Amino acid sequence: MISTATLRYMRISPRKVRPVIALVKGKKADDAISTLYSVKKKASALLIDVISSAVANARRIPGMDASNLYVSSLIANGGPQLKRFRAASMGRASSIRKRTSHITVVLDAVPEKAPMVQGGVAATEDNKAKGRKTHVKVNPKDDRAAKKPKAKEPTKSKAR
Repeated sequence: MISTATLRYMRISPRKVRPVIALVKGKKADDAISTLYSVKKKASALLIDVISSAVANARRIPGMDASNLYVSSLIANGGPQLKRFRAASMGRASSIRKRTSHITVVLDAVPEKAPMVQGGVAATEDNKAKGRKTHVKVNPKDDRAAKKPKAKEPTKSKAR
């Protein structure tokens, strides 16, 4: 977690924000903002502001490259509801709940690519240049997952 930004008590239902969140979750911050500009929803304008704020918060960290950030978490939770009443037939009143939301964005740095592991040997750029091989322990549970037994075919029953 590099930086966060929160928008609280926004007068929009979380249910309306969540489909827009699904479009940008996991993307780079710059790509997420450019994607949101093409979405014609009220929630997209709010998310642009929140993501921009999180990027600005990350830029305050010394040595942080803002182009290296991606949206690792984007959550829309429900806030307090404004309760109102509207006149209904036969002198009754029906309730109206005006929902609010709290939107939280967490940005993280894109992880660097790990060295390729082949047959228990990691070949890093340093070791390749020097002609060395570095051994890496391989988890035996990973091998068992790769060697799953074949599923048995269902027996055929004769219909009489």
